[in-house]
Amino acid sequence: MKTEPLLVLGMSIVTMIPRLLPVLFISKIKLTPFTESWFKGVPYAALGALIFPGILNADPRSAWTGILGGTVAFIFALLRLPAYYAVIFAVVTASVFKLIESS
Repeated sequence: MKTEPLLVLGMSIVTMIPRLLPVLFISKIKLTPFTESWFKGVPYAALGALIFPGILNADPRSAWTGILGGTVAFIFALLRLPAYYAVIFAVVTASVFKLIESS
């Protein structure tokens, strides 16, 4: 019998335990409204922390390429337009800026 399936199963169980235990315990605790609102904001903060360095490092020659694309995406997000619009127009903006900058 190959050990790979058992290894994958064992690793799955080991990594799921620390993910499931907090969910089981916290679901039984009544949180204050402030704490609930704080937890709801965590994914957005994490997303921003992951995206912002990428915006600044999008182009090694000029940070403005990423800043302009990120600004366009931010404006589209504020307008609550679909995410794919934000992505498409941010890429188009950054590409047009690169074409203008290189000529």
